Amino acid sequence: MQPSEQPLQRSRAIVEQLKRSKIYRDYEQAFRDTTGLPINLRPIESFDLPFKADPNQNPFCALMAKTNQTCSACLQLQRKVEEEAKMEPKTLKCFAGLCDSAVPIRVGENLVAFLQTGQILLHQPTDEQFAKTTRQLLKFGADTDLKRLEEAYFQSRVLNKRQYESILRLLTIFAQHLSTLSNQLAVKQQNSEAPMVSRARVLIADRHAEDLSLETVAKAVNTSAFYFCKMFKKSTGLTFTDYLARVRVEKVRNLLLNPHKRISEAAFEAGFQSLSQFNRVFRRVAGEAPTTYRDRLHGSSAAATG
Repeated sequence: MQPSEQPLQRSRAIVEQLKRSKIYRDYEQAFRDTTGLPINLRPIESFDLPFKADPNQNPFCALMAKTNQTCSACLQLQRKVEEEAKMEPKTLKCFAGLCDSAVPIRVGENLVAFLQTGQILLHQPTDEQFAKTTRQLLKFGADTDLKRLEEAYFQSRVLNKRQYESILRLLTIFAQHLSTLSNQLAVKQQNSEAPMVSRARVLIADRHAEDLSLETVAKAVNTSAFYFCKMFKKSTGLTFTDYLARVRVEKVRNLLLNPHKRISEAAFEAGFQSLSQFNRVFRRVAGEAPTTYRDRLHGSSAAATG
């Protein structure tokens, strides 16, 4: 079962605040400098490539991310890692034998984010393993420079199991610190947010698929449209229209995790009134076209059901 929009929005807000904190920025830099590995703090259900802009990204993985078919395989691995890491750290291997790991950050019973690292081998790369990887790439139909890919693969960082387990213990300890900080942020936000804004968030999460207007929501929380608009922007940092758009786009992104869901169906199910409006808003919020997002998830074959 996927989390509702309200926990998703809360997770994104907490992650944004944590990433701005000095403790996280200091740890992030120290982790990269000490281990040479990538690191990322990610909201729940955030199925993007986690180390895309990381200076320590594995060069092999960077090349893989450039083709839809292999990018899709990486995204599916991220989904599986997060599904299995909800209660404790989890490490999984991709088709090329590289390890990715996720450490959960929890506040009480609630999962709020993940710390991730990886893109490493637990053994020296071999010609046999690369040949196996090449065969899988050919099955994917990936169009890439195999010579360049081979060079990158053999540059992959290699750690023994004990070394990697020690690194994951460091991440787990830091996750506990971030959990405490997340709880403080959540309490602070709850205490500072006007009750009508909290009620409005719940209403939007429950009824975003309807033709919601600012006036309708303001009336539901017993205030004028002008005052509600002002207070909502002050509390969330977004206008009502932008906030509603982001909730709907997040709903579409989750719906499209189902490879059989048509983009148009997902758009209308999330509350968009027209496809032209949906395409424009999705591109603005997600930074890419919905077809591009879907292709990254499921490969180019998904275009046939777009």
